[in-house]
Amino acid sequence: MTQTSSNGVVAYEIVDRIAWVSFNRPDKRNAMSPTLNRDMMEVLDLLEFHEDVGVLVLTGEGSAWTAGMDLKEYFRETEAKGLAGTRKAQSESYGWWARLRWYQKPTIAMVNGWCFGGGYGPLFGCDLAFAAEDAKFGLSEINWGILPGGGATKVATELMPLRKAMYHAMTGENISGTTAAEWGLVNEAVPLERLKDRVTEVAHVLLAKNPVALKATKDAVRRVGEMTYDNAQDYLIRAQEAANSFDGEGRKEGIRQFIDEKSYKPGLGTYDTSKTQG
Repeated sequence: MTQTSSNGVVAYEIVDRIAWVSFNRPDKRNAMSPTLNRDMMEVLDLLEFHEDVGVLVLTGEGSAWTAGMDLKEYFRETEAKGLAGTRKAQSESYGWWARLRWYQKPTIAMVNGWCFGGGYGPLFGCDLAFAAEDAKFGLSEINWGILPGGGATKVATELMPLRKAMYHAMTGENISGTTAAEWGLVNEAVPLERLKDRVTEVAHVLLAKNPVALKATKDAVRRVGEMTYDNAQDYLIRAQEAANSFDGEGRKEGIRQFIDEKSYKPGLGTYDTSKTQG
């Protein structure tokens, strides 16, 4: 059953251990207002350690994923409150985007329509991203006189080659979901009618994995990109040791199924996480 956040601007439903979370301002193309940003943090808090949730999917109601920041409510109205108002709005939005980056559960962005400007923050926050082929991605900030702020420029340069990122940011031209996949903004683009099925398929692949290993892996991928090889190697050794101390039985069970049972092959699938050694 679909439920909504305190102010109704975020909707969520848990089905088969997948939490489907939606921006719920379809009349505003799901533009992110201060109210929506606060409600997103509320919903992320609720679902992060929910025992029935193994994967979180973030999508949008209606024809958009999100059109970015609400120009009236996020910019004009908060700027009218002075620097304090601006800083508060920024901390609320950037706060839940950062929360997504280090979320306890795997996260998937399901981009069903428009993804503009500030939308690149939560897009990057999600571990994986899938888009409809005809979705529209754009850094439109240059068209109304500002630079792509709030991390958007960083996202572009992090995910795309320099020349493509520069063109994307400087021209303000939109690209399709298909092009977004080619340029690296998303993992894959599929026809809109197949989008939810494809995301569900990937979510079930993740649900079959060891959750401790998944959390350690997603953190490692983000951390090591900023490290030298030697520092990354040391970090990964320590991270594996920490994961083993927290869930050493899971690792032993996987090895047992491979060596003793011969019930799975590591390179060809996932061990059965529902089994425990008696």
